[in-house]
Amino acid sequence: MVDHTDLKHLRRALELAREALEAGDAPFGSVLVASDGTVLAEDRNRTGGGDRTRHPEFALARWAAENMKPADRPGATVYTSGEHCPMCAAAHGFVGLGRIVYAGSSGQLVAWRADFGAAPSPVRALPIREVVPGLTVEGPVPELADELREMHRRYSAELAARG
Repeated sequence: MVDHTDLKHLRRALELAREALEAGDAPFGSVLVASDGTVLAEDRNRTGGGDRTRHPEFALARWAAENMKPADRPGATVYTSGEHCPMCAAAHGFVGLGRIVYAGSSGQLVAWRADFGAAPSPVRALPIREVVPGLTVEGPVPELADELREMHRRYSAELAARG
């Protein structure tokens, strides 16, 4: 169950998503938190330069692999604005990170993009648990949906305007 602490970290993930949007990137942000509550790392989407693999969830998995002891990784939580794509879920699973808490689901994003008339993703949207079975995953968080949807609407409109 998502609690007050989870909401605080999810709100930070949404702030990072907004930073990504302001920089011309898709609105995604993520925060990696240790089992003791220490924020270890955070990042935002950086795909605007053409490398569509520069997702924050993937960056945090790489950060964890380089900076955390394997024994500490399962106790960490990744808070993220959107449910991990299959690439990021696989990275999370291979590195051995623990719980994922997301504000918006991949299913919601697919539906929102369709409502906006945006092109579908080139990668199939799969729930995290289909990629990493047995992982503790919580989300979506309904009270954050409107804010997240609006960021994705704006991003889709900006992409359409660029042509």
